[in-house]
Amino acid sequence: MKAAGVFIFTGGLDNDAPVFHVEPRGGKPVFTDGPYAETKETFGGFAAVNVPDEAAARYWAGRIAVACDWPQEVRIFQTKVPTPDADRAAAAGNDA
Repeated sequence: MKAAGVFIFTGGLDNDAPVFHVEPRGGKPVFTDGPYAETKETFGGFAAVNVPDEAAARYWAGRIAVACDWPQEVRIFQTKVPTPDADRAAAAGNDA
């Protein structure tokens, strides 16, 4: 897939990490703990962000939900999303 130029990223979800849902109401983000989003109602796209902690994830999910006027379900990846620089370093045998 990388050679064909179609690979973006892969990653498993961390089953032990907190999951929360945020939706815009009256121009403000409203958070609910747990995976309560219904895919047919909310999966019009997704955003992958690299943030240091849950507080930052909540901040950015709220901003996206309000700006786009669509709900977000936030889940944590098992590992950080690789960057092109990290991929090149790994291929060369170096850590990025």
